[in-house]
Amino acid sequence: MLFDVTAILNSGALGGVAEAFVAHEMNQLVSHVSAADPSVQDPSGISSLIGPYLTPEQETGSATILSSAVDPSMLPKLGGTALLNELALFPSSQISSYLIHHPFQVNQMLSDPPSARSVASMWSMLSVSSQKALAKSAPQLVGNLDGVPFDMRDAANRRFLRQSIATLEASIESGAGRATLVEDRHHLDILKQVQRTLKRSAGDPPRQLLTFDPRGEARAAVVVGNLETADYVSYLVPGMFFTVQGQMYDWTVIAQDLYKEQTSWIKLLAKSDTTMVGKTSATVSWIGYTTPGALDIGSLDRANEGARLLGNAVQGIQTVREGSEPYVTLVTHSYGSTAAMIELAKGGVTVDALAIVGSPGSATQSAARLSVRNDNVYVGEAAWDPVVNTAFYGSDPGSPSFGAKKMSVAGGVDVITRKDLAPAIGHLGYFDADTEAMRNLALIGIDEGPLVTNGTLADASRTIASAR
Repeated sequence: MLFDVTAILNSGALGGVAEAFVAHEMNQLVSHVSAADPSVQDPSGISSLIGPYLTPEQETGSATILSSAVDPSMLPKLGGTALLNELALFPSSQISSYLIHHPFQVNQMLSDPPSARSVASMWSMLSVSSQKALAKSAPQLVGNLDGVPFDMRDAANRRFLRQSIATLEASIESGAGRATLVEDRHHLDILKQVQRTLKRSAGDPPRQLLTFDPRGEARAAVVVGNLETADYVSYLVPGMFFTVQGQMYDWTVIAQDLYKEQTSWIKLLAKSDTTMVGKTSATVSWIGYTTPGALDIGSLDRANEGARLLGNAVQGIQTVREGSEPYVTLVTHSYGSTAAMIELAKGGVTVDALAIVGSPGSATQSAARLSVRNDNVYVGEAAWDPVVNTAFYGSDPGSPSFGAKKMSVAGGVDVITRKDLAPAIGHLGYFDADTEAMRNLALIGIDEGPLVTNGTLADASRTIASAR
């Protein structure tokens, strides 16, 4: 099934950052069809970073390096917060050594992490010294655990990123065999893209590395703004062919564009609404799951994986910010919308708003079945987007029967700011700057639904005063 691939590659007018995405997608299509993904050949993913791959049985026999405070033979049988609780009892050097010798447990926890609530509960019971020891000695775990405070995750992930880059550079310089050299260079380029993404220019908002999992083609999430204090948080969830290597930097540029658009609207609204004074937003460039390529795009397997990981990420911020929870919005594109709707249909996590653009379909038949507060489900469909209206994965979110609110992306003059807004054209045009799509996505993310245009005559009367 290549409707989504060939149609997108023929979709016109994909300007701005989107052009880089399309070029990458073309290359990915050729490479995925002609050669297997090298990460599949290594069950531990980037094994040079976390040690040799061992089966659980092999690991059981190597657990002799730890202090006698806990029976070491039991540790390989533990997982999740139980393992972290026990590891917290050991000196830092022994924690690092244990994880190097037991990569299976590292992989297991990264692939199937404990719930954010259980992590937060466990973390709160640790002493400050134990928290610091775990973050220093097990950054690859602590940095990726939803439920751990954001600043500690950022510090742990940055530490592990530096360590991982140094490890790969040393391996390359050592004159390893050709196959190892090719793989090391590939993974080093992935990590360099993450490193590049974290750099910011003077005056730019702060950035945090919220997720960093270098296994395989890697997973990462970068925050723009302050996740600890933001009143509004928007997660940008991508679709097919997005990788950390190919799109992390550009996806974060888009996240920053959305952040700036939201900040601009907050300042404008604060002039006439004192409740908006001092409000702030944060956006999350989230490539937190392995998106599908040409060989598995017809399956929902990647969507189910993304749904689970996205749900835990949302639960993470709601748990860490419990008592001062921000307004959480999912800004979802293409296959990412399918993944998000799978998670929201389960009811395990609830968000304040959901924006769907360029969707290939939903496994759920109605917006009413999604765990989104106040029916804040919006859908945008651009001209010349070959993916929308296909309902390939089930129902079409843009159909009237689905029940989502229409979000106009056709362009026009903003009746409030008097700015000319460009239309979104093609599958990737929704995120171009100065489009009606980005205007509406920003407003959805700051709980300003009444100001979102829908392409009807009512748009002419959507003023700030009328929305209050």
